[in-house]
Amino acid sequence: MTSVDVPAPTPKRAVVVLLDSLNRHMLGAYGGTEFATPNLDRFAASSLQFDRHHVGSLPCMPARHDLLVGSLDFLWRPWGSIEVWEEAITTELRRRGITTVLVSDHPHLFETGGENYHVDFTAWEYVRGHENDPWRTRPDPSWVGTPALPAAAAHARHRYDDSRTWFRDEADFPGPRTMQAAAEWLRRDAPFHDQFLLLIDEFDPHEPFDTPEPWASMYDADWTGDRLIWPPYAVRAIESGTVSERDAAHIRSNYGAKLSMIDHWFGYVLDQIDALGDDVAVIVCTDHGHYLGEHDTFGKPGSPIWGALGHIPLMIRWPGTAPSRTHALTTTVDLHATLCDMFSVEPEHRTHGSSLVPLLTGAAESVREHLLAGYWSRHVYVVDQDRTYGRSPVGDGFPLEMWSNRWSSMPIWHAAPGYRFPRPDMRATLGSMPGSTAPVIRQPFAPGDLLPFWAYGIPIDDHHLYDVDDDDEVDNQVGSAAESEAIDLLRYAMETVGAPAHQFQRLGLS
Repeated sequence: MTSVDVPAPTPKRAVVVLLDSLNRHMLGAYGGTEFATPNLDRFAASSLQFDRHHVGSLPCMPARHDLLVGSLDFLWRPWGSIEVWEEAITTELRRRGITTVLVSDHPHLFETGGENYHVDFTAWEYVRGHENDPWRTRPDPSWVGTPALPAAAAHARHRYDDSRTWFRDEADFPGPRTMQAAAEWLRRDAPFHDQFLLLIDEFDPHEPFDTPEPWASMYDADWTGDRLIWPPYAVRAIESGTVSERDAAHIRSNYGAKLSMIDHWFGYVLDQIDALGDDVAVIVCTDHGHYLGEHDTFGKPGSPIWGALGHIPLMIRWPGTAPSRTHALTTTVDLHATLCDMFSVEPEHRTHGSSLVPLLTGAAESVREHLLAGYWSRHVYVVDQDRTYGRSPVGDGFPLEMWSNRWSSMPIWHAAPGYRFPRPDMRATLGSMPGSTAPVIRQPFAPGDLLPFWAYGIPIDDHHLYDVDDDDEVDNQVGSAAESEAIDLLRYAMETVGAPAHQFQRLGLS
């Protein structure tokens, strides 16, 4: 074997950059031309770029569970933190003395239902003030003239409406502050650690789509009213009159402004990574996309998982790997498996990922034949190399169950102050999770019950089957012979992960 054939050693330092709600089709590296993303494109030019990467568990906290724990959870519960039978990868790294750092402005990581993801990091920094973070109790009375431009209120009160008035310049906005904090750790501390895992969990470009100038006017210079920084969560948004075509275009441009702004600040992080040398593994990923008019849909409402939300970007710079593209099928739990492979971690709980290291080193061209994706109580998707099949509940959407010992849901008190998350009752039973002997509360729900809010407004008997080349998702092949094959694959994929029996019933698969 010649010296050029010797594979590079497995890296011992890793940076994961998760940009929330990052739309694949809007990045220059993926052919987007609408908005400028020069630093993400610059990173893509030095990385292995994944063309068939998809979501797993949705939305925000379930996706982070996929990443840090490696187990799909949307088939069992809607939202929650690390369960008693599992551990985040950071737990084992802490036992070994490997430095792990979290830098984030993501509020859900510090709320009920997400609060114990950060505790096993060696160090963590929470940048305050994004979305509904309870940071300020009143607006700054002297805010006029600061970067916070006049903006229309959301349909529900958000703490950000107060927090934004305290920002004095662009560098005070949560996204820029997070990137500055991460860049500073890389400059100041990273050189002193032979092994580390840095997770930059950046909430941008998630709403609110709030930016100062010059970003604010970059893609809609003609807008003269209060800025629309809070997108609606709606299907048939324009058709129903929820937003006008002009307002829809403005909301989309504000997303683009936020995307370009955080891309700019990502450049500072990238500069510091580059300064560390070429032995650092770098993963740039997201939890999901965000609808901005595709299929006349905005936000992340109770709708099918169209490609704009579910087909997501992934770029990995791996030491010794030349820049290229791969069509291998991948999903978020595979990132957990990759980090476990990199740091030689063998989880004790059941996981669902496949390491991407063979793809990165050229030892394999694929690591999985299919993947599962979805929200609890909504559509369940199976994706393979040829098709994407989404199957909704049938009938009345029941039976429906929640399995969890950490009884929580995404906090929505700002939108619905009177909402009370349903508690377990005497119908609940104890059973074990697949791959575990730990007892878990299994709570059944019936029509008329107060439900976790994800279960409301779900399309029924609304199935979707599209070929991989049908980018616009217009040729629904439901009812064809291909659907029979897709149903068999979905059933098999769910059986493989030990999905609960009620999931097969509610989807009409039993």
